[in-house]
Amino acid sequence: MLAKQKNIVPITALLIGAAIWGVAWYPFRLLEQAGISGEASTVIAYFVALLIGIMFFHKQIRTFNFLDKAAYLLIWIGVCSGIANIAYVLGIIHGEVMRVLLLFYLAPLWTILFARILLREKLSLLGYWVILLSLIGAMTMLWQPEKDFSFPASYGEWMGLSGGIMFALANVLVRKDQQHNVQLKSLAIWLGVTLIGFLATWSMRSLPLISSISTDAWLLLLGLGLIIFFLSITLQYGLTHIPANQAIVIMLFELIVAAIASYFLANEIMTLKEWIGGLMIVSASFFSAKINHQVPI
Repeated sequence: MLAKQKNIVPITALLIGAAIWGVAWYPFRLLEQAGISGEASTVIAYFVALLIGIMFFHKQIRTFNFLDKAAYLLIWIGVCSGIANIAYVLGIIHGEVMRVLLLFYLAPLWTILFARILLREKLSLLGYWVILLSLIGAMTMLWQPEKDFSFPASYGEWMGLSGGIMFALANVLVRKDQQHNVQLKSLAIWLGVTLIGFLATWSMRSLPLISSISTDAWLLLLGLGLIIFFLSITLQYGLTHIPANQAIVIMLFELIVAAIASYFLANEIMTLKEWIGGLMIVSASFFSAKINHQVPI
C-alpha cells in the first residue's frame, strides 16, 4: 500500500506531461505556417528552456563533477533526446498526427529490447507477445494493398518511427542513470536537443533571421520554452521513479489527448484500418507494463 502511495506523484507527473504533449504539436505547426521550420522552432524553444534551467539549477551545475564515471550517461541522454525530439517535431509537422504518434509509440517494443541490453531486464514470455503484437499492429496500420507493403509511406511517418526508437532509448538511459538528479538530466536533455537541433537546422539551411520572426511567433516560442522547461522536470521525475516499461504505458494518455486535438484542430480522422492497428499497438503497450512481474525465460 505504501509503495502504491509513493507512486502516485510520479504517475501523476507522467499523466500531466503526456496530456500537454498531446497538444504540443499544434504550436509547432503554427510556427511552421509562420515560416519557422520545425528544426528551428525546436532549437529556439529548447534553448529558452535551457536558459531557464541554468538560472534555476546553477548550484547543481557548479557542484557537478564532469569527470565522474556516470557522466557519459548524461551525454547519451542528451544525444538520444535531441534526435528523438527533432524527429518528433518533424513528424507531427509533415505527417498525420495520429499515424506519426502511433509509430512513435511503438516505443514499448524498443523499450523492451533496450531494457534487456542496458538494464539487464530479462525478457519474459509476455515480452515476446508485446513484440509480436506491436509489429502486427504497425503492419496493419501501415498496410497498403495497392503497393503490397507495410512500411512507413511518408517522411513524417519515418520521423515518427525513428523518434520513437530514440525516445525509448533515452527513457531507458534516464532510468539507468540513478547517479544524477532530475535537474542535471533535464539540463542534459535541453542542451542535447538544442545542439542536435542546431546541427539539423544548419545542415538544412533553415535557420531564420532573428529580425524575420514576428512578435507573435516570439511569444509562442517563449511560451513553448516555458512549457518544455516544466514538462522536462515533470517527466524526468516520473521516469526516474517508475520502471521504463510502466512509464511508457502511462504516457499513452498522450494518444487520447492527441486523437481529440487532431480531430478538432486539424480535421484529421483515422480510418478503420488505422484504428485496428493503433489498438494493437496500445494493447501491446499495456501488456508491457506487466513484463516486470513475469517469470523470465
